[in-house]
Amino acid sequence: MLEIIQDYKTLKGLLSGLIAKSGYRNDYIAKKIGMAPSYFATKKARGNWNEDEVEKILEVITNDDVEDAIMLEIMRSRKDEPNILLEEFEKRMGWK
Repeated sequence: MLEIIQDYKTLKGLLSGLIAKSGYRNDYIAKKIGMAPSYFATKKARGNWNEDEVEKILEVITNDDVEDAIMLEIMRSRKDEPNILLEEFEKRMGWK
């Protein structure tokens, strides 16, 4: 459960970089989510997006490059967590 919250915090912290990675201009994204470009720029600089804004922005900017960047950062944030081999996971799941 806590992983979900941590993933969201990671995503929210990366949003400005993801916007840049998407290739879309700030004014285009602002228009698509129904926000004034100047207000969008202020929120982007401060990083104080709410959950609805994060969702709307991601709906606009998501492409393969952005998805890859999100996955990479989530994996980096989890690098110190314990892990198991695939064979052990399959065994625990009763798949073998």
